[in-house]
Amino acid sequence: MDLAIRGRKALVAASSSGLGLACASALAREGCEVVINGRDPARLEHARQQIADTVGVEVRTLCADINTEAGRQTLVQACPQADILVNNNAGPPPGVLADWDHAAWLAALEANFLAPVLLIRALLPGMRVRRFGRIVNITSAMVKSPRPHMALSSSARTGLTAFSKAMALDAAADNVTINNLLPERIDTPRQEFMAQRMMKAQGIDMAEARRRIVQTIAARRMGTPQEFADACAFLCSAQAGFISGQNLQLDGGSYAGLL
Repeated sequence: MDLAIRGRKALVAASSSGLGLACASALAREGCEVVINGRDPARLEHARQQIADTVGVEVRTLCADINTEAGRQTLVQACPQADILVNNNAGPPPGVLADWDHAAWLAALEANFLAPVLLIRALLPGMRVRRFGRIVNITSAMVKSPRPHMALSSSARTGLTAFSKAMALDAAADNVTINNLLPERIDTPRQEFMAQRMMKAQGIDMAEARRRIVQTIAARRMGTPQEFADACAFLCSAQAGFISGQNLQLDGGSYAGLL
């Protein structure tokens, strides 16, 4: 399917690895003019080269920390007329309530609520004027299935979900959509990190940790970054203009709820 976004300008935050990189690759494959972002120049250059090697397309790189106002301004100035914004950012590690002091809560809100909200605030008006915009926030399945050890992350991401729903209601009339992708158990460095925590806590090796994780997934396998990225690309497509304010779960069918 031709997603009809060739030539569209796409800004993908925190895209030097993992799901952000996969989404940037998918949009580049569809012919978008992509800007990728990260904080580590070496990792960012490696990501650029990976996209060039696998997709055959050159993307622009921008080294900036989106958790800071200066970093966000740098990102917006590099692509002020973005047609597509993919919000992504690392989340805090799992923990318990006793671990999360005032500073921890502020850091989580800055990274997983304020950073994407302020990028949307900067770019949404122009999208509405041009009457085309696709905003996709990468959040977490924990938004719909909160767990105690992930409460710090999911609290901030749930705030972003509520904000996005409210903005989507207003922006839809101008052909601007805002949706959320809720990943769980996608085979990325984040899952390797979670497996390593399990290894340490349970005294098992990596193979056993992965086996136990897979047993919790209805599909009995982890998702691939490419599957996730293809879903993102579709939500950015011209054909997805009637889909907005939605939360798409990508979890191998594991979510037990009805709604």
